[in-house]
Amino acid sequence: MSKYLFNTERKSSPSWDGREFHFLKNNDMINFHRSLSGYKPTPLIKLKNISSDLGVKNIIVKDESGRFGIKAFKALGASYAIFRVLKKIWGKKYGDGFDFNSFRDKKKLDKLGKFTFCAASDGNHGRAVAWTSKMLGHNSVIFMPSETVTSRITNIESESGKVIIVDGTYDDCVKVASEEAKRNGWFEIADTAYPGYTDIPSWVLNGYSTLFREMEEKITEYKIGKNDLIFLQAGAGAFAASGASWLTEKFGEDRPKIVIVEPMEASCYLESAGEGKAVATKGKMVTIMAGLNCGVPSIIAWPILRDSADLFISIPDKYAEEAMKLFAKEGIISGESGASGLAGLIALMTDETLKDAKAKIGIGKDSQIILINTEGDTDPENYKKIVRS
Repeated sequence: MSKYLFNTERKSSPSWDGREFHFLKNNDMINFHRSLSGYKPTPLIKLKNISSDLGVKNIIVKDESGRFGIKAFKALGASYAIFRVLKKIWGKKYGDGFDFNSFRDKKKLDKLGKFTFCAASDGNHGRAVAWTSKMLGHNSVIFMPSETVTSRITNIESESGKVIIVDGTYDDCVKVASEEAKRNGWFEIADTAYPGYTDIPSWVLNGYSTLFREMEEKITEYKIGKNDLIFLQAGAGAFAASGASWLTEKFGEDRPKIVIVEPMEASCYLESAGEGKAVATKGKMVTIMAGLNCGVPSIIAWPILRDSADLFISIPDKYAEEAMKLFAKEGIISGESGASGLAGLIALMTDETLKDAKAKIGIGKDSQIILINTEGDTDPENYKKIVRS
C-alpha cells in the first residue's frame, strides 16, 4: 500500500538567501563537466506509448544510464566535489591558478600530492567517487552496507576502488566513512550532509544540477509549466534537492509540481514532512530500490525540499519492477532506483490508496510529466530477472 502527504510548508517563492544556502549561487558546474573527457549531454526521450497507457499528454525522461560510461548520474556530483576539494587545497598551498584545465593537468596534480577519497554508498555514488579518483591517479575507499549485491561491489572495484563492507545500513556506512576519514586523513566525499559536514555534500548537490541544466532547451520546447509535474526520487535527498532548486530558480512560482518519490520502507522525507522537521525513517530499510535506501535526510537537502516540493509519496517495490518493464519496452535500460520516478507516476495513476492525491495534484490527460532515469542496470542479474518475468 502506497502512502502520500501533501507539503503544507511549500512556498511559492522560497527565500534561499541565508549563508546555509550560499552554495546554490554556484554556477560553473556545467562548464566544468563539459571540460571532462567523454562528456556529452544525456538524451531526453519522449515516451509516447507509456503516455498513452497512463492517460497523460506527454512523458519525457532524461536517461542517465549512459553517463560517462558508469551507468548513473552520480559522476556529476562526485567529480565536481573532488574538483572543488582539490581547488581548495591548491588555494591554501599556492594561491590562485587551479581551474578546469588543472583538473586534467598531471603536473599540477602531482604537485598537489596523492590523496585518498572515501564515501559511503549503496553502489552508484561509490563507483562515481572511485571513477573520479582513478581518473586523477588518487586512491578511493568505499564503505558499503552488508546487503549490497556483488555486482555493485565489483563495479567499484573495476574503478580501482577498495570496498569495505559495513555490518549495517547506508547510514551506518556514513558514520564509519566519517570516522575513518578523520582517523586516516582521507577526504570524505559524501552525498549527504550532517552537522559539521556540509561543504562537500553541497558541491555534490551542485554537480547534479548539470543534468537539469542540460534540459533547459527541451523544457522550453515542451512548454512545461505549473500545471505539469516532475517526479524526483529521494534517497538522502541531494539529487531531488538539486532538481527542486533548479526548477524553482528557473520557473519561480510557475514551476512544475514537484513529486518526491521514496520506497515504503525508507521514506524519511515523507515522514519528515509529517513531523515538520527532519527525522529518521521508521521503516525497515529493506527495498530493491537500493540507491534510495537511506534513512536520514541530508541537512542541506531537507530545507530545500521542505520549501519547494508539492507532494511526497512512498511506494512498494512492485511499482519499481513494473516501471523497469515499461522502460524496457521503450528500449530504455533502467535499474530499480532509476525507474522509481516512473514507479511513482504509475502508483499515482493506478493505486487506489493514492486516488485522492491524484485528484488533488491535478494530474490527467493534459498533463506533461518529467522523469529522470538515474541509473541503468547496475545489478544486471536482478535486472534481467525482473524485466523477463
